[in-house]
Amino acid sequence: MKAIIISIGDELLKGHRVNTNAPFIARELGGIGIAVSRIVACSDDPQAIRDTVASALADAEAVLVTGGLGPTSDDRTRDAVRELLGRGLVLDEPSFERLADYFRRRRRPVTDAMKDQAMVIEGAAAIPNTKGTAPGMMIECAPRFAGRYLVLMPGVPAEMEAMMRLTVIPFFAPLSGAFIRHTPVMTMGIGETLLAEMIAEVEEALPSGTTLAYLPHAAGVSLMVSTSGACREAVDAENRHVVEAIVAKAGHFVYATSEETLEEVVVRTLLDRKLTVAVAESCTGGLVGSRLTDVPGSSGCFLEGLVTYSNQAKARLLGVDPAIIERHGAVSEPVAAEMARGCLLNSGADIAVATTGIAGPGGGTPEKPVGTICVGVASKSSDGSVQVEATRLAMYGDRRQNKIRFSEAALRGLLVRLKAMES
Repeated sequence: MKAIIISIGDELLKGHRVNTNAPFIARELGGIGIAVSRIVACSDDPQAIRDTVASALADAEAVLVTGGLGPTSDDRTRDAVRELLGRGLVLDEPSFERLADYFRRRRRPVTDAMKDQAMVIEGAAAIPNTKGTAPGMMIECAPRFAGRYLVLMPGVPAEMEAMMRLTVIPFFAPLSGAFIRHTPVMTMGIGETLLAEMIAEVEEALPSGTTLAYLPHAAGVSLMVSTSGACREAVDAENRHVVEAIVAKAGHFVYATSEETLEEVVVRTLLDRKLTVAVAESCTGGLVGSRLTDVPGSSGCFLEGLVTYSNQAKARLLGVDPAIIERHGAVSEPVAAEMARGCLLNSGADIAVATTGIAGPGGGTPEKPVGTICVGVASKSSDGSVQVEATRLAMYGDRRQNKIRFSEAALRGLLVRLKAMES
């Protein structure tokens, strides 16, 4: 079964809003073996909606539409589709009762005008809206589009997501006739070109039912291994074989084969080993601490974070000798090492990380250009001694990109040290 996703709204075409609905729908469909062949953004114009939906129904067995089902004047999807299919509207009583109850609980009057939101296209099965007011619709499109299914859902992400999980996916799952397995391979500390060279043999030998996608992001690149077929066991085995081959080639650059962020892996590792962490940040301005504390449960391992942006703060709060700053510069391995050491000793944590760098756009020199980052990591060994290391790296991007990449380097340094402490 093939699917097409249509996202309706002038705001998408004008760049006022990012289309987050389509990726969610595609992932959910992929999980039940339905491949998405096309994602389309369409304006609120009724003729454009009719033309776009008609083209999609001619090309795919399932067409999923979001947007244009609300009560305002620019919500035109329902009437445009009704005209396309040559059908009328009927009141869906359960939808109207849910709508009326929604307004009663908010102490707002229930009027006859509200019935319009509960009107669905003739022959459609209403999809309950558990997060809002307007119902969705599941439509078999015969006779004009025999064997085609059309799904209409609101554009509000929470409403659409609930409809997908509770109604749409359970409906289509038995009809897909295929299985798809997606496995992410999360990498750190390696660029797309080098990674491609490293796993070239694996990519060249991919089985016919498996694809490999490169997913660059601000902090680096990850991979997605996708395998499809008619037999679940065969699909799982083939997908697992390719993932294992990639991990064998990429080695320590792979930190997870699941949808985990680097900070999630770091926090999980800390919690599993009952260790605590503290951070001292200069160029990242608190971003490392923010990413770690974004992870639920991080209070079990995160002790404290300091933003020591000035040289004076590095000396006063972390005990960095001003003479070291004067001799080597604030952005240097010795200063990063002393920042990490001071953070570890002052906080009482088991491991600490420190960042100092030049995010840009100014402040660089030929010796230390914009994008230079020094990461210090300090930890306590079993005999109570302190182990400190510092690394200098070069990043390339604007200020925001560099800060993200700097924070990624700090988290990577934490994870590498945690793995070394385990061995």
